[in-house]
Amino acid sequence: MSTTQSQKPFLWGVATAGHQNEGDNSASDIWALEHTVPTLFAEPSGRANDSWNRWPEDLDTAAGLGLNAFRFSVEWARIEPSRGEIRTDALDHYERVVDGCLDRGLAPIVTLNHFASPQWFAAGGSWLDPDAAELFAAHCERVASRFGDRIAAAVTINEPNLERMLQAGEKLPPEAEEIKVQMLASAARDAGTAQFFATNVIPAAKQAEFEEAMTRGHQVARAAIKAQHSDLPVGVSIAICDEVALPGGEPRRDRKRSAVYDHWLHVARDDDFIGVQNYERIVHGPDGEVIGEGARNGMGTVVEPASLTGAVRYAHQVAGVPVLVTEHGIQTDDDAVRAEFIPASLDLLAELMNDGVPVLGYCHWTLMDNFEWIFGYRPKLGLVEVDRSSLERKPKPSAGAYARTVARHREQSSGMR
Repeated sequence: MSTTQSQKPFLWGVATAGHQNEGDNSASDIWALEHTVPTLFAEPSGRANDSWNRWPEDLDTAAGLGLNAFRFSVEWARIEPSRGEIRTDALDHYERVVDGCLDRGLAPIVTLNHFASPQWFAAGGSWLDPDAAELFAAHCERVASRFGDRIAAAVTINEPNLERMLQAGEKLPPEAEEIKVQMLASAARDAGTAQFFATNVIPAAKQAEFEEAMTRGHQVARAAIKAQHSDLPVGVSIAICDEVALPGGEPRRDRKRSAVYDHWLHVARDDDFIGVQNYERIVHGPDGEVIGEGARNGMGTVVEPASLTGAVRYAHQVAGVPVLVTEHGIQTDDDAVRAEFIPASLDLLAELMNDGVPVLGYCHWTLMDNFEWIFGYRPKLGLVEVDRSSLERKPKPSAGAYARTVARHREQSSGMR
């Protein structure tokens, strides 16, 4: 980490995403998949949390927690709803959000692709289109040109390894893969094209092709952003579990790391940071995954505050660049568990930083309960509860727990300044 980076204030934030919060992202590929038959999506996103209109209220909530950063995505489908049609009013909107962050003392962290892409991009083959990298880079260039001078960091692609992780961990039932293929075929018919893909809905047989194509997309996008603002930190964010091995489980752990994380960690060696998105610890025994005793999260694994430090340590060890925790949280209906989990996790992260691992910031996922992709609105990960009828926001006790933890670490000589 450079001297300049080390002198920058630690970023304390929350992470959000456009499609999951804004509502009515109707030109996106995910919207199309939500409405085709069959679909893996439990329900459509609809108006989501109406953050397209309520963003000032949401920024007020984040600032009220004593935070100094806010991560959000700029939705490509809103800016370019059809190929070549650039909506300057959408760019104006996101510029207002950036300036609104700055007015409240929140450093904007912008994601250029948080899973959702334009329908026309998906109908053309998504990342497998020969022109995909250049098309995405043009989007990134437009955004960087408009307000790249006012943002703290740019994340090109969110969790390009998610599908590999889900498949390696057998997180979805076998029949889900069959429905996925049927859903994509149906969306292609709806669009009148030969194929239709989405960044977080990739058939198992296409994983290697998508990894190669998204790698190029990230690299070309990074170059486009740097051409506009050479000093703007740019990176990619990956999903990464804390992989722990019991005696005899090391080969299984190492295969998982190699298959799911290492490619992107090597790619990140040329970036300014690696984004870490961690939600659980996986324990490997000689015969498979081992589920220990203790409270479980919504993913079925034991609640483990040390999972974040394990993921951060490994990411930095392999990538060799500073870490930005772009997402970390817990799926649970019991907010008391979340309120205990946050300070415990962050105290351990402080210890890791004091040991010399460079961490630029921490963004909790997420500000509000929102649309969690194929699972709809059932999973709860927010610091703020949202009434699904009125969309009224109500902070949970965990929001206060996070605010107090941030205030405490700012006062302490923990390196998290």
